[in-house]
Amino acid sequence: MDHAMNDPVRTPPFAPFEWLISGRYLRARRREGFISVIAGFSFLGIMLGVATLIIVMAVMNGFRKELLDKILGLNGHLLVQPLESPLTDWKDVADRLSGVQGIKLAAPVVDGQALASSPFNASGVFVRGIRADDLNRLSSIANHLKQGTLEGFDDSQGVAIGRRLADQLSLHAGDSITLVAPRGAVTPMGTTPRIKPYKVAAVFEIGMSEYDSTFVFMPLKEAQAYFNRANDVTAIEVYTDNPDRIDVFRKAVTEAAGRPVFLVDWRQRNSTFFNALQVERNVMFLILTLIVLVAALNIISGLIMLVKDKGADIAILRTMGASQGSIMRVFLITGAAIGVVGTLTGFFVGVLVCMNIESIRQFLSWVTNTELFSPELYFLSKLPAEIDFAETSAVVIMALTLSFLATLYPSWRAARLDPVDALRYE
Repeated sequence: MDHAMNDPVRTPPFAPFEWLISGRYLRARRREGFISVIAGFSFLGIMLGVATLIIVMAVMNGFRKELLDKILGLNGHLLVQPLESPLTDWKDVADRLSGVQGIKLAAPVVDGQALASSPFNASGVFVRGIRADDLNRLSSIANHLKQGTLEGFDDSQGVAIGRRLADQLSLHAGDSITLVAPRGAVTPMGTTPRIKPYKVAAVFEIGMSEYDSTFVFMPLKEAQAYFNRANDVTAIEVYTDNPDRIDVFRKAVTEAAGRPVFLVDWRQRNSTFFNALQVERNVMFLILTLIVLVAALNIISGLIMLVKDKGADIAILRTMGASQGSIMRVFLITGAAIGVVGTLTGFFVGVLVCMNIESIRQFLSWVTNTELFSPELYFLSKLPAEIDFAETSAVVIMALTLSFLATLYPSWRAARLDPVDALRYE
């Protein structure tokens, strides 16, 4: 009976007393004030690192999504160009392509460059001839009209222009715009430029400065006459329901065309742009991960100092029966608490900033009295942020893993501390 009472009682791992001691070590006392300062900096470092990573990744994702939506909203996912002979059979080819499953629209277009002028200014523009039905089905244009209307577009001699171009030329819907094309009528004296005034039927705003300042939409028949294309078109723009499955559509489109064609998909047309974005994203992730790594190293230095400072406490706990595992867990909890709280705070701060990023940008622009996000430079008219669940989870898991790894060595050092040596030099 007495023998049973004298047996040491084994406490389970992560017992209440281990949490209690860890909590005491985290609270600042006058003697170890400097250590709590290091713990505070470690917490701030991890919080800022995680928040910054989440915000930057979300903005990069937002950029990619917005640019993809804008670029693919105006230009087709597949460009079908003629081989061997001009596209005089464009009506039949467009009808056959429209019948392919997954293709939303096959729009024949006549493309050309011209100089647009008004009494106030002039600018180089990209003219696209397109049928009214096809233009109305392009939501990036039809749903973003700022002035005028697309009704009767095919029958009128009117054109639709971007808002930035309208502002540049000081034009409104109903005004007249003059287009000058270098290749006009052929005369005995040579080719003369074609100069023709058009009424501005509509003004649209896509939200991408490059398009809003250069695109002019014209009825297809008028564009054929203007650019000397008797009965053919430049190409057929094909819009699919899933741009990421473009390889599947390439095969189907080639078969449905029923004539020799050359295909260019959206990845080839914008490869430089999207590759640059991807590289930038990966580099930013690596650089910002270093912030979290530095904060994790702060945890190591803070805990090592804490172990040195608490040598006598550890020795007393060991002589009172605390196992090496218990001591190790005390310091594991102390370090991990900094990492977990820092990571979770950083996560909430990051998500909060992402949800209000445009308001924050406007506020900072107002405070500094500068344009922080110039549409001319960044193509988009507002700052986008798209939180990716998998990516954000990866950031949180990485920060937690680094925090836990940072606590292992100091905790092991604390557990290996010899109680006799620790008390001898006290």
